[in-house]
Amino acid sequence: MKKQNIEVRDSGLVIEAKDIVKTFYIGEPNELEILHGMSFNVPRGQFVSIVGQSGSGKSTLMNIIGALDRPTSGEYYLDGIDISQTKDKQLSEIRNNKIGFVFQTFNLVARTSALKNVELPLLYAGYSSSERRRRAKELLETVDMAERAGHMPNELSGGQKQRVAIARAMANDPSLILADEPTGALDSRTGRMVMDLFHKLHEEQGKTIVLITHNNELAAETDRIITISDGNIISDSDISSRDAAPPELFRPAPVPVNTEGIIDTSAKAPADGGTAQTQTAAQAAQAPQTPAEDAAPKAPVNEKGDE
Repeated sequence: MKKQNIEVRDSGLVIEAKDIVKTFYIGEPNELEILHGMSFNVPRGQFVSIVGQSGSGKSTLMNIIGALDRPTSGEYYLDGIDISQTKDKQLSEIRNNKIGFVFQTFNLVARTSALKNVELPLLYAGYSSSERRRRAKELLETVDMAERAGHMPNELSGGQKQRVAIARAMANDPSLILADEPTGALDSRTGRMVMDLFHKLHEEQGKTIVLITHNNELAAETDRIITISDGNIISDSDISSRDAAPPELFRPAPVPVNTEGIIDTSAKAPADGGTAQTQTAAQAAQAPQTPAEDAAPKAPVNEKGDE
């Protein structure tokens, strides 16, 4: 596949956003400005959450970060590429090679096996059949889904679908993993398992991850929290200094899974009678389920219709 000639600068940043404005219905009576001059950077290897309630502008911002839309004004560089000036024909190549998308609803291709779903970005990138198959198997092994490689999406649980989606997102070794409410359609234990996988990719492979969420508890697990409201950044908290302490102090223990990628409810506590981690996981499993919307303080919602 012929590659487009794209100018790249090396700044050490995966995301450079300066004075990002997004306006809809420009020049019309109902002109609506959703983003009001946002500026922030994300260096390589950082795990960042962007938090906001419905109507805050986070979906509009996500579309710009993911090169699915362009800002009306301002500058946006993705891994050194000026997205604001990039031609339309180049954007699909950039998205395929630079960004790994993980969606709330998985977005797997129906009637196509888990293996073939993971191969898809590699097909678009021009890899040979043998190389696609080798890479896809390797990625499914990474997310503990090798035993389900031949299964169709309708034969997989929600958590299994999301792990296949994460494997697919990693296919072209992207500069950025962009996850939009990745646990929103999952129960709490399965969502915990998916978050554990993101932590593994971040800590073991140094992946840059941007998590879009309204869940403050999930956001608290990341290195940095950018909070937006009414199209503005209202806080930007770098909490990466907590890395000096054991990570289990900041998130529940990993959920055990068996060889088939299913949550293992038979896992026993350690011989020492159970650590704080084990007790936390057990308590979480027995706790009544609370909608995610109720887990965070209520914030005013605008009437702009964003999201």
